[in-house]
Amino acid sequence: MDFIEKEISERKNRKHEGYEKLIGTGGYISPDANLWEDVMAAVVLRKPVLLKGPTGAGKTRMAESISAVFGQPMQSINSSVDLDAEALLGFKTLVQRDGQSQIEFIEGPVVTAMKKGHLLYIDEINMAKAETLPILHSALDHRRMMTNPFTGEVIEAHPDFGVIAAINEGYIGTAPMNEALKNRFIAYPIPYLTGQQLSELWDREFPQAEPKLKGFMLNLAEDLMKQVENGLLSEEAASIRSLLDATALAEHMDPIRAVNYAIAQKLEDESERELFMDLANTWKK
Repeated sequence: MDFIEKEISERKNRKHEGYEKLIGTGGYISPDANLWEDVMAAVVLRKPVLLKGPTGAGKTRMAESISAVFGQPMQSINSSVDLDAEALLGFKTLVQRDGQSQIEFIEGPVVTAMKKGHLLYIDEINMAKAETLPILHSALDHRRMMTNPFTGEVIEAHPDFGVIAAINEGYIGTAPMNEALKNRFIAYPIPYLTGQQLSELWDREFPQAEPKLKGFMLNLAEDLMKQVENGLLSEEAASIRSLLDATALAEHMDPIRAVNYAIAQKLEDESERELFMDLANTWKK
């Protein structure tokens, strides 16, 4: 799309001195022909983006790839029940200046992103307490501004400011998003990679891996996804991230031990662990 390419060129020409290390590394592989460009369209149109998908599907990698394509730093927030306004906006602290004590405000990721024109990435946004996030409402809608309750400063967002959030629905510790918050986002499903895209990912990440090992992991991945779809395994059993970790281990040990350590031992249900290892042993033979 021409308007996306134009925006990429313009943002890349802007400088972000002191924040270069916050630019993502890229590498996301889209599961279909449209998803990547559809998400990019929303970012260019300055719409908050909500990435919905299972753990290990590549939501964070997609956000980092958007950062890399634009050459735009990304401020990250890891949500939890302990997330509060100070973690989002910043905090006041006492400092010494010329022998005198002064109170200064240390800006947090939201304020920095809004002022500097960075991307703001909120991981597992539905793990935050419902009363914490409404402070972002005015920054996420057409107003693109907020009043900092700690300083009284009215902050108008830089034109490049954008928000990407990720959500794992139905996981322990999560809760349904507040409707007023959810309505400010455009939501995109992020599925696990399958087929050729999955093969391309393994070729890229493990170019020296033996074909037999690659075949074992790819066959196991496809089988695990089928079991997840049939309701026999939880989504975490088919995490692409964990399968990549297992492959890295398997280059130095028996693959069965590798998948046991990287995946099976993280499953809470004993019957799921047994089913997982049965599937792994079937493909190893």
